[in-house]
Amino acid sequence: MPNSNEKILLRGVNWIGDAVMTLPAIKSVRAAFPDAEIIHLLKPSAAPIFEKNPYIDEILIYEDRFKGIIGRIKLANILKRKSFSKAILFQNAFDAALLSFLAGIPERIGYDRDGRGFMLTNPVRFAGEDRRIHHIEYYLNLLETVGINAEYSTPYIFQSLDERLAARELLSRLNSPVLGINPGASYGSAKKWLPERFAEIAARFIQDTGGSVVIFGGRGEEAVAMEIQIIASDIHGELIEHKDSSQFLNLAGRTTLRHLINLISECDAFITNDSGPMHISYAVGTPLVAIFGSTSPELTGPPREGNAVIRSNISCTPCFKRKCPFDKIKCMDGISCEVVYSALKEIMPQKKAVFFDRDGTLCREANYLNRWDDFSVFPEINSLERLIEQGFYLIGVSNQSGISRGYVDENFVNEVNRLFKEVYFLDDFFYCPHHPNDNCSCRKPELSMLYKAKAKYRVDLKSSYIVGDKDSDMLLAKAAGAKGILVKTGKQAKSSFADYTADNLADAVDYILKNKK
Repeated sequence: MPNSNEKILLRGVNWIGDAVMTLPAIKSVRAAFPDAEIIHLLKPSAAPIFEKNPYIDEILIYEDRFKGIIGRIKLANILKRKSFSKAILFQNAFDAALLSFLAGIPERIGYDRDGRGFMLTNPVRFAGEDRRIHHIEYYLNLLETVGINAEYSTPYIFQSLDERLAARELLSRLNSPVLGINPGASYGSAKKWLPERFAEIAARFIQDTGGSVVIFGGRGEEAVAMEIQIIASDIHGELIEHKDSSQFLNLAGRTTLRHLINLISECDAFITNDSGPMHISYAVGTPLVAIFGSTSPELTGPPREGNAVIRSNISCTPCFKRKCPFDKIKCMDGISCEVVYSALKEIMPQKKAVFFDRDGTLCREANYLNRWDDFSVFPEINSLERLIEQGFYLIGVSNQSGISRGYVDENFVNEVNRLFKEVYFLDDFFYCPHHPNDNCSCRKPELSMLYKAKAKYRVDLKSSYIVGDKDSDMLLAKAAGAKGILVKTGKQAKSSFADYTADNLADAVDYILKNKK
């Protein structure tokens, strides 16, 4: 437990999509209060989003026993005993303010809406902002307005390596590439594209790529999933709905939220309505095509890089209605299979890359390289040209905690990385400047740097390689589904996580060219 007198209650939102969109704000709260104990109160429907999140010390479940007047008093007393110093209410409900008020939390921060402003010590003016700005920014704005620095970042759901490997094993019998499809949307029918068009996309994808389709859905969506499966089977001309098929897997109603997160992360691409799974997809780095009807991508859409948004430009959208008042849902009916499939082809990962650590891999280890006198590339670096000839992107990914520790000037890091791009063949260079204690999503072996490269260059991580000199590089490869090559020129001479151990860069290049897919 953090050593601090500061104890912060976060009142989380309960809808999966909005829960994902609070992740950058929660990251900002941790950055602003690094030693505080942070407890997240929310209902069980969204709790799995935060299970592995290092910015939260405890998840407190809003159970059914806390419903009603007596239940709320019980929960307020539980909160009072925890002696919170501050409550930050991401949930907009009156109930959220009432609980923190009854619990006697000294500082209560939230939007002044739903008649609850008198119960907040720091009421933030509300004038319909959630209909004017993206919801990620809506939650960040709450913090900024009360003086908490809140930087925008793409939401990132933390996963364990074991979770990733289990999901990968479940999908391993399917042909590659794997397309995930989510035809449902809990808000209402006005957000749902036509099942027969999802089916046509599924059949065409299997025919064109030789790959496979996984269909997802919650409880109550099994029937529409089966309808899509049967129609796709008829179009494809084979019985792809057979349970042992290597081309189709129907998981509707059969996954927990945590399993859904892990399985979507292992898909190569995703097609979905505006829904909770849409937000999960971009937060686990899976490129997606998001189909919007009654709602607005400006408010709840995915980040644009590496993803596509499809919508009809008709006068009545967005209407934000659950059910369309017309005989047919015009905004959804106007979106053709051709438009969606074309967008899918644009976002599909198709390129292969070799990712390189820097110090100890491309250049000699200098223990926080911070001056040119200590900079020396390995002579085998010229062998990287052979990878370019075979169509590989060459991309650097480096942890540079010396920046946050004050040992290294960030401008110098950028100069060194620029040299690798201009002289030594690399297409791009990504680095993490944060301290290990920050538990950031970009520090290897977390995957944010790879997700950025994947989105920018359409990289297929499972056809790629990661070359480095430490366990963190090899664990990064395991998490991404790439091949990990340890070079014995840096920190470690061996790693139990490596797929291959190379003497140097030239040896690593030989291995890649011999084993490339």
